[in-house]
Amino acid sequence: MADKPVKEETKPGEGAEAQQRTRVEVVDKNAICTYANFCRVTGTPEELILDFGLNSQPYGMPTEPVEVKQRIVTNYFTAKRMLQALHLSVQRHEQAFGVLETDVQKRVLKPQG
Repeated sequence: MADKPVKEETKPGEGAEAQQRTRVEVVDKNAICTYANFCRVTGTPEELILDFGLNSQPYGMPTEPVEVKQRIVTNYFTAKRMLQALHLSVQRHEQAFGVLETDVQKRVLKPQG
């Protein structure tokens, strides 16, 4: 987490390129960080609801309920910007480290025998 906020400003009249360089000042020293390996997406016509939790049984169907620890409610405009930012981040990660396989069964090593 950053200790000092970052802020870049642009002058009025600068084009769209300058707007993309603009950064919003962010202070994250009080942010709570938790880990999640479970996400449920629901919503209404106006809002998108993202529930995050820890699934203690990531293989197969859980026998215990997954407890949601964090919920983010946002509008679809913000969700679309988040989707683009996540896509770009994952794309950069895959370029550096290889393709991420999301099917757990394909990632699990099968016993030789």
